[in-house]
Amino acid sequence: MTMEWVNETLMREFVFLGFSSLAGLQRLLFIVFLLIYLFTLGTNAIIISTIVLDRALHTPMYFFLAVLSCFETCYTFILVPKMLVDLLAQKKTTSFLGSSIQMFSFLFLGCSHSFLLAVMGYDHYVAICNPLHYTVLMGYGVCVGLVAAACACGFTVSLVTTSLVFHLPFRSSNQLHHFFCDISPVLKLASHHSRLSQLVIFMLGVFVLVIPLLLILVSYIRIISAILKIPSSVGRYKAFSTCASHLIVVTVHYGCASFIYLRPKSNYSSSQDTLISVSYTILTPLFNPMVYSLRNKEFKSAVRRTMVQTSYPVN
Repeated sequence: MTMEWVNETLMREFVFLGFSSLAGLQRLLFIVFLLIYLFTLGTNAIIISTIVLDRALHTPMYFFLAVLSCFETCYTFILVPKMLVDLLAQKKTTSFLGSSIQMFSFLFLGCSHSFLLAVMGYDHYVAICNPLHYTVLMGYGVCVGLVAAACACGFTVSLVTTSLVFHLPFRSSNQLHHFFCDISPVLKLASHHSRLSQLVIFMLGVFVLVIPLLLILVSYIRIISAILKIPSSVGRYKAFSTCASHLIVVTVHYGCASFIYLRPKSNYSSSQDTLISVSYTILTPLFNPMVYSLRNKEFKSAVRRTMVQTSYPVN
């Protein structure tokens, strides 16, 4: 009875040890991460409000960009505030229920993000390879449907994965060597888990990462083939520059995610995972708005127009 009571107690909460080895730097990390987080929220707010308010940006490309910014805003909101609190707190814990909610929300937004990048690749493909039929093929209803499909896939994957992980028995330790409830650190705490559950989780990772990446690669093979047929060098440069931002974001997103979720469990390293996780939970959401929008001349012109309209509204 005593052992059962201890096991039940351990299941009530997890203790985060993600930055425990950097105890002397935690206040500095708090300031740095807080500034990055506030800047990320600000840039995403500018992107979303500008796209909503400026009619010139009411196109499929900017619609998907606004959705991507929403995903990243919610994504950071789920992870970063809790991490900031833990950097200053003596007791860095979260409840078992809170952990499962965090994992589900994080996976839902992350998986939806992966599928949305594939949708954006398809949008570029249609715009460059079928420009005459673009408005028909990428109408508003189609765009909303593609986003809904990405969210539905993300919801399904996150629900199945979270259910599999949190139905495992946790009886050894509640000390999580990470700063949030990611899959590998939580699985490491499980007293045992079947090969079937491991295989299902791995296959879901393949579905979320490999399949969208293959779709993006197919889209870009067709895009490059079409661009090389453009006689004008200016036209080729404009087409390539349109796709460059998306390719950069795809490389960073799928590179980090594949390293975390598609490697063998035997290669798991808590210190490496913490470092990579910081990059895609804090730095990538900061990096993406700058790559996609703030270096885009059309978008910067739209920001200026929106600022003028809101500062001096026409009666």
